[in-house]
Amino acid sequence: MAESMKGLKRSHRCAELSAEDIGKKVTVMGWVAKSRNKGGIVFVDLRDRSGILQIIFEECNIGTEGFEKAAKLKSEFVAAITGTVARRSGAVNPNLKTGEIEIIADSLRILSESLTPPFPVEADSKTREELRLKYRYLDLRRPDLAANIMMRSRVTNITRAFLQSEGFLEIETPILNKSTPEGARDYLVPSRIHPGTFYALPQSPQLFKQLLMCSGFDRYFQIAKCFRDEDLRADRQPEFTQIDMELSFVDVDDVIDVNERFLAKLFKEVLNIDVELPIKRMTWQEAMDRFGSDKPDTRFGMELKDVSEVVRNCGFSVFANSCGQGKSVRGLNVKGQAGMPRKKIDALVSFAKDFGAGGLAYLAITGEGEYKSSFAKFMTPEEISALVNAMEGEVGDLLLFAADKNKVVWDVLGNLRLELAKQLDLIDKDRYNFLWVTEFPLLEYSEEEGRYVAMHHPFTMPMEEDLEFLETEPGRVRAKAYDIVLNGTEIGGGSVRIHQDDIQERMFEAIGFTKEQAYERFGFLLEAFKYGVPPHAGLAYGLDRLVMLMAKEDSIRDVIAFPKVKDASCLMTNAPDVVDDIQLKELCIKVDLPKKDAAESNNAE
Repeated sequence: MAESMKGLKRSHRCAELSAEDIGKKVTVMGWVAKSRNKGGIVFVDLRDRSGILQIIFEECNIGTEGFEKAAKLKSEFVAAITGTVARRSGAVNPNLKTGEIEIIADSLRILSESLTPPFPVEADSKTREELRLKYRYLDLRRPDLAANIMMRSRVTNITRAFLQSEGFLEIETPILNKSTPEGARDYLVPSRIHPGTFYALPQSPQLFKQLLMCSGFDRYFQIAKCFRDEDLRADRQPEFTQIDMELSFVDVDDVIDVNERFLAKLFKEVLNIDVELPIKRMTWQEAMDRFGSDKPDTRFGMELKDVSEVVRNCGFSVFANSCGQGKSVRGLNVKGQAGMPRKKIDALVSFAKDFGAGGLAYLAITGEGEYKSSFAKFMTPEEISALVNAMEGEVGDLLLFAADKNKVVWDVLGNLRLELAKQLDLIDKDRYNFLWVTEFPLLEYSEEEGRYVAMHHPFTMPMEEDLEFLETEPGRVRAKAYDIVLNGTEIGGGSVRIHQDDIQERMFEAIGFTKEQAYERFGFLLEAFKYGVPPHAGLAYGLDRLVMLMAKEDSIRDVIAFPKVKDASCLMTNAPDVVDDIQLKELCIKVDLPKKDAAESNNAE
């Protein structure tokens, strides 16, 4: 039966105690991680968010009644123990912060009992994730997961302190907004007071933070909750958190400077890692040409090489026909892998096809002038030699080639490079490589919509020297945009914003918006710009991704207290769920499920 805490006050968390506290009378409270009854003595590992502490119960110290109570302690019981800190009578446990000490208990209260947990509450759990997410409140008791959540809290605290010291004001922006469907799908919220109308949950605070610049709050930040109704990945959730900022009277270098100092402080304080400043910068074009990615992992080499000029007139038609406008032939040199079995090479070909390749050409250099290849028979020895030299190939190397439109070639070889690095264990997981990627294309052509769309958003400033091409060659225009990349993951991105009316109008025209359409979607912002808008720029970090990388986790679910799964549902609460008809009626909503979904719903009932 659960006991009261009346008259009892916790003096320390479990792992706040150390050998310096030996001899002190203390009161600790927490969950029973493990209990071992050795007859005349009961050993209990007590756990709270700080760590684990060993408690010793002996009848001579706690009395017969207290000892009998201690003998009943089971996993996840909540207990309050008063006792004296002592040096461990047994072997020191170097794996615990409290491994030198134990508590000799003289008082025990069982504050709450527990059912047998559906899985062991322990670090490095092997329990399948679905079960752990169903009982997330138990999962969060695991020391490694709890450490991630505490790290996240520390990151946000340091972020607030740093930005405030730099003159930023923390200002909240609305959650219920107007839908401006340019990009990912909005989550919509129906209005009861205005039937037939909807709010949209924010995909970012973009428009409001620009309005704050118009309002004179020249440095803004917010730890902002954002929402996107899109397909999920390991590093993506339907609701996520941004470290969002905007600055007035600045250009690219100003935004980069404050953020480099922020990252240096954050990584030093949380991980004791020195970030080398200034962080390297690379244009988008260089990143794509060298790594096939706009978020390259620079912890290893194996860069792409463009061999289009070398094979332009060769006898292999697949290569020769891929050297025209917007096409290329590029390769990877996989050092020392000429002996890779054919079965593995075939698996790489299959992998490449998943990213749009028609195939993958290979050439293994088995000896001086000796090759195993899928295409060598179509080329002369001189052409092969020139190709090998262009790839800096040596005996023992495996050369892999893709030939297609640039976008396909980059996608194929960029992903193949990462896959090979994993297979060959080329990545130093203790390194933190930062990189700024700059000068992104302002626009990209959408085959689906039949028009150019903004690569970031329609308020991104073009590079001044490219403005002359906005109407004639829009695909050539570069943006004053920048992403911060860590170990091959984009952790943040931003841009200088357009603050001149004439450039903004030209931008809307470039993406196919009439003046009326632009005002229909963004009229409140454009109207504000008529009353004196300062030059401004900003950046937003994905907090979840940032902490995931700092904690060396593979999924952002491991750094979010209550995450969703891949179908955007919550296994613990069963959200989303049906609502009462009366709620729908109040909102003037009628649910018209597709026949398949309706049948599944009826079967479930």
